[in-house]
Amino acid sequence: MKTQTLNSQNAIELNRIEMIDFYNEATEDYEFWSNDYNMHFGYFIPFKTNLFKRDTMLNQMNAQVIKRLHIGTDKNRLIDLGCGMGGTMRYALKKHTNIMAYGVTLSNFQTKEGNKLLEGKNGIIITDNYNNTSFKNNSFNSAVAIESLCHSGHNNIALKEAYRILKPGGRLVIADAFLKKDTSQLCHGAKYAYQKLCSHWSLEKLETPTFIKNQLEAIGFQDIKLEDISYRVAPSVLHVPFAITSFILKKLLTFKTLKRESFHNLKGSFFALLSGLNFKSFGYYLISATKK
Repeated sequence: MKTQTLNSQNAIELNRIEMIDFYNEATEDYEFWSNDYNMHFGYFIPFKTNLFKRDTMLNQMNAQVIKRLHIGTDKNRLIDLGCGMGGTMRYALKKHTNIMAYGVTLSNFQTKEGNKLLEGKNGIIITDNYNNTSFKNNSFNSAVAIESLCHSGHNNIALKEAYRILKPGGRLVIADAFLKKDTSQLCHGAKYAYQKLCSHWSLEKLETPTFIKNQLEAIGFQDIKLEDISYRVAPSVLHVPFAITSFILKKLLTFKTLKRESFHNLKGSFFALLSGLNFKSFGYYLISATKK
């Protein structure tokens, strides 16, 4: 049993190191995906977002997440758990002048470059682990996690940490891809796409939204709501093959070689497309909850 525990801990640490390397080296690729450095998929609303302008959908995802935080007019301290380059933070600061935004990331590159983009704004990114942050208890009114908790396998450690640093009445909103069934129930094609997705994007694993709901309840969250928004997200996922093709052509035309991390990123994006089109096995959810 002790050996199994050590092996599990070693696997988690190895995944963490791989993830840091991945984002330190491949983050600049995301400028090609989003001018605003939104490192996530989008939310499509007919006649409000543009199918052919990806950033309108990506920023609408930011809008939908921020909307579910129920931010009022009082001073609000917001934390982005796995903030990337701070795209969601900058969107929130633009929409709400009463926010002080904090972001945590394991990537020194994202901390350095993200803070440049936040210069002059009421926000800051620090290099920290969302599973074990340096913040005091009851520090924040709001917390978001957009496509970040999957990197640590949707574990309850991150959820417990979010609960710890949120103030009573504080809101948590998660936007992420999840499995709709246990991995043992996936067909061969879905299982293959899932394994490749985890490998290329340094994801420990994906859980089901029901698992997250049960964990949130056990920790002490209330008013938990699960929203399957897969069909809203699908249009932005369909941008993947075109973005990959354009990115590779740009590199070839400028005689630049693809970095190993960029290659993994592109392959991961391809398997994200394959997974995202399998609505029976995979889904994209917005999960919101309130700390008691």
